[in-house]
Amino acid sequence: MVSHVRSMRMLSRLGTGAVIFTLVLTSSVAANAQDTIKIGIPTGLSGANSVVAPSVVQSAELAVDEINATGGILGKKVELEVADDGSGAAGAQKAADSLIFQKKVNALISMQTSAARNGMLPVVTRGKVPYIYTSLYEGRSCNKYLYADGAVPEQMVGPIVDHFMDAFKAKTFFLVGSDYAFGRGMLAFTKAYIEKKGGKVVGDEYQPMDATDWTAIISKMRSANPDAVIFSTAGGAPNVTLQKQYKAAGMKAVVGNLSVDEGTAKTMAADADGVFISASFLTNIDTPANQKFMAAMKAKFGGKLLTPNDLSVPQYDAVYLYKAAVEKAKSTAVEPVVAALAEVSFDGPRGKVQMNAQRHAPLTMYLGQVQSDGSVKIVKSFPNVSPGEQCPKL
Repeated sequence: MVSHVRSMRMLSRLGTGAVIFTLVLTSSVAANAQDTIKIGIPTGLSGANSVVAPSVVQSAELAVDEINATGGILGKKVELEVADDGSGAAGAQKAADSLIFQKKVNALISMQTSAARNGMLPVVTRGKVPYIYTSLYEGRSCNKYLYADGAVPEQMVGPIVDHFMDAFKAKTFFLVGSDYAFGRGMLAFTKAYIEKKGGKVVGDEYQPMDATDWTAIISKMRSANPDAVIFSTAGGAPNVTLQKQYKAAGMKAVVGNLSVDEGTAKTMAADADGVFISASFLTNIDTPANQKFMAAMKAKFGGKLLTPNDLSVPQYDAVYLYKAAVEKAKSTAVEPVVAALAEVSFDGPRGKVQMNAQRHAPLTMYLGQVQSDGSVKIVKSFPNVSPGEQCPKL
């Protein structure tokens, strides 16, 4: 068992400004390199994801703390290598290249924008490392090294659209997204789902990931006068600016957001009052496992704790899933671990998570509504929702 655990951070800068943070969990006796397992975490500490990425790092830190306190993985201590991917493709490529080829990580576990994930996948393939993607996303990202434990449209869209049609008698919808794979992919599924259910999409508009002015789109919404609007913008900063401007414009249509997390909702508070979200994790899930997790997070981070959310808790689960896969494979060798990732499971804050559905995970989903203080009330739960067809050829 590891004793006298402490944390140490080192900071170095690479090339065009990419930043690599190293977090090493050590005992009082320094470990040899061969006695450690390195997990790389490329995530958007700057750019669109900067609002939520720090909470992702906290979740990973807790998981590693707990694992090291109980003997590590196969008796080896676990180290985290955290890299800023800038929330985009170019930064993700640089971060992955450094983590894989310089830092020699054993695996990548990351919450990233879809642009960052897609930009990084060729580097992952070249480097041949297991990669667990922990963000909710538009689905159907398939690669021999990639697994995903976050939610996809098949799990997220139905709870919101069905509730709007049933509770608010919504028939017309206006969709707004960020102009990249996530925004367009999520809303393409949403549009098809609405039309299948007999509703009508009266407008769908997109802006770049870094957009801050939504005036023109809100004007189009006002003219279309929909019963409901659904947003799918890059998680974090764009959610904040769009919702704030929507509220300030006095718009009245009920709002569903497919990308806002509970932490971001906290920062928006009254601006997000009444917004509906679909999530596989909310802080007030009333289970012993979640209560234990929340207590551990509060104990570790105290007043510096960032709100755990549906973009950060899958990171915690994924570290444990990787641990289970390595232990099942009895090795960190890539091929056995990749095969084992489909077979292992972890019972954590979200319940049982197993990435056995075409490299994705069936999940219990929650329909939540943001309150005036930024907290989220659970409206309904949906157990064991299938991710549907994702990667049938792998």
